[in-house]
Parts: sequence; structure tokens; C-alpha cells
Amino acid sequence: MDALADVLAAAKVGGTVLARVDAASPWGIEFPRMPIAVFHAVVDGSCWLRRPGAEPLRLVTGDLVLLPVGAGHVMSGAPTGPATPYDELVATLPGNGNGNRDGNRESEIHLPGPGPRTHVICGGYRFDGRVSRPLLALPPVLVLHAAAGESRERRELADTLRMLTAELAEPRPGSRTVIDRLTDVLFVHILRRWAAEHGEHGTSWVPALRDPEIAAAISLLHEDPARPWTVEELARGVGVSRATLSRRFADRVGESPLAYLTRWRLELAGRRLRDTADPLSVVAESVGYTSVSAFSRAFARQWGTPPSHHRADHRPA
Repeated sequence: MDALADVLAAAKVGGTVLARVDAASPWGIEFPRMPIAVFHAVVDGSCWLRRPGAEPLRLVTGDLVLLPVGAGHVMSGAPTGPATPYDELVATLPGNGNGNRDGNRESEIHLPGPGPRTHVICGGYRFDGRVSRPLLALPPVLVLHAAAGESRERRELADTLRMLTAELAEPRPGSRTVIDRLTDVLFVHILRRWAAEHGEHGTSWVPALRDPEIAAAISLLHEDPARPWTVEELARGVGVSRATLSRRFADRVGESPLAYLTRWRLELAGRRLRDTADPLSVVAESVGYTSVSAFSRAFARQWGTPPSHHRADHRPA
């Protein structure tokens, strides 16, 4: 079981390119808070990422930033200065009054000026935030600098970005499919590279997957979440002692193996309640609960509402 792929599939992660920005200083674009993860890739030139409460961050050709929870921010040609709201810019584009909300094409934003030019690809990743704690647990901003050194992850990310840039520059039949798929692939390479460069620092789920035993343990839990796992059984399955697995899992993931399993079970249950009409007993059994009452209590603790209310609240109109 590929745990990362399982989480991405469960969270229904899907990417799209929102805009191609061709701007000459002075310029600034204010992006509002959005219910998606947002990325910006600097194709040529340099610019600044400005976030409330943080120092401006300079980006140069080849740099990429990801804001996992779509926090409001500004992309600009200088560390200070005015910025025009993104929605206002998009609304003024010919034949594009609704921006890129139809998902059929990216907006092309041209901002003339006397200063140096910068080209940026702006994109986003939509996901089901109710089944994506590993994604939401990422730092508020991931910065991947082009000059961070040579590695397999760096080459793969750069190659994917290069292919995406070329496809956007010269659209051909089938380009929309290629662009969407490359954008999805880009997300995986972003996570891989960030994990490779930050895997030894702090507690986070994605870098933890670089630890072979932790990755194996998480994979076993994802492969059979309904199984009545014990830490001893899980440790035997990955070839380490119970104490070693417990310590390393807590250090790298931020919670115990069984706490992780409980949360993942209930996230899967929440998705099944929203997407199916299965009885509570079937949903409970599918994630390892033999008692509907025990399942309901655990579900309410995590989601803040009983399973029946959760289903009613999220039933499609």
C-alpha cells in the first residue's frame, strides 16, 4: 500500500493552473484566502512573496512555493508597495469575467511596466479538507529554492515544471489533459522534495514516510484499517521492537500508531457516510468497529457530531 497515494486519493486531490502571470515592475497581485492549496512557480525573473506577519520572501527563476491551506498573500515585483486583488485582475480579462472558475483554461495576466519582467505560473490544488489532515499538517508555506543543491527530487521537480511550462506555452490537442495531469504530478514531486530536504527536522507526516519502518507501518495500517491492530503486531510486521516503533512513530508522525489508526479510520468513515447510503453498522464494521455505539462515540469525539448528523449535514442537495 502506498500511503501517500492513499491519502491523496481519499482527499480527492486535484490540481489546475489558475493563471500565467507576465508582469513588469512595479506590480503586485493580492491573492485572497482560498479553500485550496496554492502554488507559485517562478519561470523567469524574480519576485516577492508577502504574507501577513511574515518577512517578504524573495523568489528567483526556478523557485517554487506552496501554501497548503490557501492563506491570503501577495506576489509582487518588490517587497513593499500596492497590490491589485487577483479577482479584479481576472474579471477585466477579455471573455473571462468569471476568471478560471469554470476550470477550462488558465487566465493570462499581463501587467506592463518600465521595470524587469517576471513570469510566474500560479496554480491550485483542491482537496477534501475532511480527509486530509496530513496535508493540512504541513507548514503554512513550503519554499523550494532552485539553487538548493542537486538531488533526484530536485531534478524530478524541475523536469515536471519544465514540461508544464512548455505545454502551457504551446498548447496542442489534448493540452488541457496534459496540463492537469502534470499539475497533479507536480504536487507529488513538491511533497517528495520538501520531505527529502526537511525529513530530519520537526514532526510531519509526509517526511516521516522517508523512514522505511515508519512508512511500512503506515502502509500496513492503510492496507487493512479494519484489522484489530496492536503495536506489537505492527512492530513484528515491520521488523522492529514495539518500543522502537512506538518511539520513532511518535517522534516522526506526532502521535502513536494506534492514535493514527483511529483518526484514519474515522476520516474514512466520514467519507463513506458522505458518499454512500450504507447503514451505520456497515460503515462501523468497514473501519474496524464491531459496536455501532462505540463507533458513534469515537466518531463524535473526532468530528464533533454524531455519524447520523454528519451524514445529514453533508448530504448532496
